Amino acid sequence: MTQAKEAQTTEPKKDLEDKDLIKISDKENPDAKWYVVHTYSGHEQKVAITLKQRVESFGFQDRICQVLVPTHEKIVINEGKKRKVDEHIFPGYILVNMVMADDTWHAVRSTTGVTGFVGMGTTPTPLPDAEVKNIMKFMRMEAPKFEAKFRVGDSVKVVDGPFRDILGKVDEVNEEQGKVKVLISVFGREVPTELDFLQVTPL
Repeated sequence: MTQAKEAQTTEPKKDLEDKDLIKISDKENPDAKWYVVHTYSGHEQKVAITLKQRVESFGFQDRICQVLVPTHEKIVINEGKKRKVDEHIFPGYILVNMVMADDTWHAVRSTTGVTGFVGMGTTPTPLPDAEVKNIMKFMRMEAPKFEAKFRVGDSVKVVDGPFRDILGKVDEVNEEQGKVKVLISVFGREVPTELDFLQVTPL
């Protein structure tokens, strides 16, 4: 149980990591706005790096300023082992801070891995500043969440605690707290028992 509690009190991130926020220019352009760009899922980071290189080769640093790949830290528990992973908040999407014009649009749109801009019809729609700030705040402050490799109805084996080696069935899963409720047979009756994710393993 102590492991789950420690995970929930993880220190917030103070700054966005370089791999999440790619600064193409150190100077901010007051006319630049944030746009949502659709990419091939799983290629978000690669597209962001490629875009930065293309912008620099075109000399557009003053008009395409930053690329953001929204991620947050999550705790994945598999086979009784806990590890931290960076999970994409919006799989298949990146945010680009830019001044929209024909040439900058083409520079982004023609980048390998980009499938288009998000907007009404053929016109890219900028994100409100407040929404972008909320995304960045979520990336900085969100404590790691748990992800379990079992679902309600799955059969599991208890691997720690007083019910060790007893088999049971998952009745509830609480990813926020890293806990699972398991129905364990005691004296012929099913008794619901709350356990930490690390105390059970799927069969």
